[in-house]
Amino acid sequence: MSTTTTGGAPVRARVAVLGRGEVPADAPAVRADDLGLGRGDGCFETLRVVGRPGAAAHVQHLDAHLDRLAASCAAMDLPAPDRGAWLALVAGLVDAVPAGAEAVLKLVVTRGVPGTGTATGVGTLSPVGPALLRARAEGVRAVTLPTGVDARVHASAPWLLGGVKCLSYAVNSAALREAARRGADDAVLVDARGLLLESPTASLVWSAGGELRTPPVEGTGVLPGTVQRAVFAAAAAEGVGAREVAGTVGDLLAADAVWLTSSVRGVAELLALDGAELRRDPALTARVRGWAGF
Repeated sequence: MSTTTTGGAPVRARVAVLGRGEVPADAPAVRADDLGLGRGDGCFETLRVVGRPGAAAHVQHLDAHLDRLAASCAAMDLPAPDRGAWLALVAGLVDAVPAGAEAVLKLVVTRGVPGTGTATGVGTLSPVGPALLRARAEGVRAVTLPTGVDARVHASAPWLLGGVKCLSYAVNSAALREAARRGADDAVLVDARGLLLESPTASLVWSAGGELRTPPVEGTGVLPGTVQRAVFAAAAAEGVGAREVAGTVGDLLAADAVWLTSSVRGVAELLALDGAELRRDPALTARVRGWAGF
């Protein structure tokens, strides 16, 4: 199975399992009673891979993703990932990504089969879907959706797994389906007080007062974004202010520009929110994409 991505040759789907190596992409890779499948008991990371001429494919923000995977495992009482083993698995999976092509790399850790005490680790490589490329190029329209929960509860309730990229993604997927039912491409989640959180699959960034802003992570359940953090670090290095701010929908409506940032989609302009058109700044968007590595 393959498809052609941005300007490159087809990317071939591949699968590898820690301790076993590569397995056929269309064959079973985990047992049916694996707790990651039956209970969503595990965590994952999704990364962008870019093929390069005359060099190994570039796995974007690999160290940051492995750090976040380790943090998720720690929060879920899963064994600490063997970084060397994961790096070897990644290198094997991406070694044939054609120059000029983009691919999606997904790393998954599950609690494994009940009673074994052994975690399962799986890596998959697949082509980038056209919807993601289109959103990156054209932007997205979103609606606000409430979580119904005061985000501050996460500060004293670690069992809620706030800020953990866990496999229990049913709520995130349901939010995206609800956004589609309302005629939008994506959603902006707000807590019970109306404070901004994130998108179901992306970080939220906006520009106001000559600086970049994003909702606070600590104690809110917001997932620390690898691309968002890369953007803020690069912006700060160029003297552009970048900080976490507790914001509201009104802040987005008044912003100079708003983006959703994620590992594969990259930097997608938020064009409208709840039917209201948002301001755009093409020149700043180009800078933000450059800071993100896109």
